[in-house]
This record gives sequence, C-alpha cells and structure tokens, in this order.
Amino acid sequence: MRDRAGAAVRGVLGAVSLVGGLTWILLNLGAPRPVTDMIVGVVLAVGGLVLLMPHRVPLPGRTTAAATIGAAVAGTLGGCLAESTQLGGMYVYLASRGWPSAWIARAGSGGDPATARQVAEQSRWQLDAVNLAADLYFWAFVGLLLVTAAGLARRSARTPEPALAP
Repeated sequence: MRDRAGAAVRGVLGAVSLVGGLTWILLNLGAPRPVTDMIVGVVLAVGGLVLLMPHRVPLPGRTTAAATIGAAVAGTLGGCLAESTQLGGMYVYLASRGWPSAWIARAGSGGDPATARQVAEQSRWQLDAVNLAADLYFWAFVGLLLVTAAGLARRSARTPEPALAP
C-alpha cells in the first residue's frame, strides 16, 4: 500500500513539475530575467522527468529525502545572499532577497529617494509565503538532480566497458 502511494505521489509530482517547467520556459521566453527563468524551467522539467521514470532512474529513498531536504533549506537560505534593490514611483524604495524568487522584502516611501531608503531600512522584513514555497520546491529539485547525477555516475563507474572483439 505504501509503495503504491509513493508511486502515485512521485507520478503526480513528476507530471506537474514536467508540465510546469515546460510552461514556465514558454511563458518566460521574453522575461526580464531570461537566464534565471530558463534555469528554473529546466530544473523543474528535468526533475519531473526523473520522477516519471523510476524504471530508468532508481532513487534511494533515504538518501534522496535527505538530499532534497538539505538542498531545499540550504539553497533557500543561501539565496538570501542575492539582494535586489529598486527605486520606483514617487520615491518608493524596495529591497528584496532570495534567488530565484525574492521571498523576503522590505519597502518604504518618502518625499525623496534618501527618505524612502531610510524608511525602508527601518521597516521590518516581510515574508512572501508563495515565493518561499516556490524557492523550497526549486532547491529540492536541485537536490533531487544531484542525487540522480551521483547515482548515474556510480552506476556507470560500476558497469564495465564491453570488450571490443578483434
């Protein structure tokens, strides 16, 4: 029963990720951040394929779970090193952190750019739960792909090359 449920979850996540990744690529071809959006789409699409092909890509359960959880947390926290600031409108200053999606931000407005920045720096960081979930999902798939690559490399190292007949 547990194996069937796991296979069903793997199949649904794989299908949703594959379709979502390909759709992401198509919708964001002319986006302002094409490289980032292409990376996100490719990671989701390839991760979806890995999940949909358990007969071709066997994944060790505990190792995969540890790698996906570790990569999700480490990647999301590491993404906070990427900071973006913007000045817009009638002097609104916005600072955000996170990669590939900014999931924590703070903003402030003022009569001039210096005041807007000062107000923003004194305000609290606001959490965007949807972008946080998207970041965790993306980085979990990066961990899944790392486990897959390591497993395929180990499998090809163990498989002897066929001898050529003279």
